[in-house]
Amino acid sequence: MLLDDKTLPRRIGRDLLDDRDEELELELFDELYDFEGLYQGNLQSHEERLARQRYFHTLFRLQAELVKLQNWVVKTGHKVVILFEGRDAAGKGGVIKRITQRLNPRVCRVAALPAPNDRERTQWYFQRYVSHLPAAGEIVLFDRSWYNRAGVERVMGFCSDDQYEEFFRSVPEFERMLARSGIQLIKYWFSISDEVQHFRFLGRIHDPLKQWKLSPMDLESRRRWEAYTKAKEIMIERTHIAEAPWWVVHADDKKKARLNCIHHLLSQIPYEEVSQPSVELPERQRHTDYRRNPTPEELLVPEFY
Repeated sequence: MLLDDKTLPRRIGRDLLDDRDEELELELFDELYDFEGLYQGNLQSHEERLARQRYFHTLFRLQAELVKLQNWVVKTGHKVVILFEGRDAAGKGGVIKRITQRLNPRVCRVAALPAPNDRERTQWYFQRYVSHLPAAGEIVLFDRSWYNRAGVERVMGFCSDDQYEEFFRSVPEFERMLARSGIQLIKYWFSISDEVQHFRFLGRIHDPLKQWKLSPMDLESRRRWEAYTKAKEIMIERTHIAEAPWWVVHADDKKKARLNCIHHLLSQIPYEEVSQPSVELPERQRHTDYRRNPTPEELLVPEFY
């Protein structure tokens, strides 16, 4: 059931407000306690502001645990691959951003592959994904993955029936091979309702900072909602294996989905806190003949702010 005309603008407004949180998360912690006057309109009640504060408290705590996980991965040489799948606007990018936000990009990186080019279409299907797999001490997050064949390629007719069936024959073997090689594979499906995708798409239409996310393919996926549902159900049924099971994240509430996913991810890896060597800042060397040359005016960025 879709939102009525009176409820929809408020829900879209709240959704747009949520999208600004990633900027707020970079501010000083104390500033998160006072949201009065930051936004125009009456979008938030006192209870909603308190809920935002609790969200940030929990997010920062979980991100601190992710840093501990990162240190353990580096020390032990563990290899981790995390797949994020789901419908358009399900919140995959949001949780990926929160996971990587405080981590070292040399340790934890994101693989978001574009559509295959003409050469890649002639390769072994998994070939272009293999080059992005982790070495020891690395974490790779796939923002969509080889499961494109079971989803968008199947629904949009970009693969043949034979290619589709071969994919399902190959995936369990491929993922078991990854497991045997020492790669831990964790697969998440972000699940949202018809109603929520509807208003998130409307939010993107009305937000100039998000309009680039709406491609013709996204709009067509909205029309083919039921076909995507069927494809997803078949995909999970045929690729849910003991070595790499699927985990479904209820994602109608983006904040809860982020927290639940990160909490679950931490529970899947047997990390321990790694003691770090103490760091002492060395004294700067000073020389009596050192003179700093002034920066030429023409090189300076104008200070408008």
